[in-house]
Amino acid sequence: MPTPKKAKTRLEIVEPLGDRVLIRKDDDKKRTKAGIHLPDKIEIPTITGRLVSISKLVDEDEDYPIKQYDRVLFNPQHAVPVDFEGDNRLFVVPVEDVVAVFRRDVSE
Repeated sequence: MPTPKKAKTRLEIVEPLGDRVLIRKDDDKKRTKAGIHLPDKIEIPTITGRLVSISKLVDEDEDYPIKQYDRVLFNPQHAVPVDFEGDNRLFVVPVEDVVAVFRRDVSE
């Protein structure tokens, strides 16, 4: 008797189109810089995150020196939430709304 074949699990990906990037937003902060713990209903909204995916158009554009996994600061006004994960931390963001990239200074 033949053994039943396991169904292959397909990994679903989100690929931004046009001049957009996919960002995983950092967790909202539960403490202030002074160390004061905030109640669950009061959080400091973050607008930083990691680039998960970059559209081909942006990747080939030399005006945008960003790459996958860069930590960025972005304006969330035009961010489109992606209902892909339970905690909804993925957003498709126009590349113009990425306003800064965090870099480590490697010079001595």
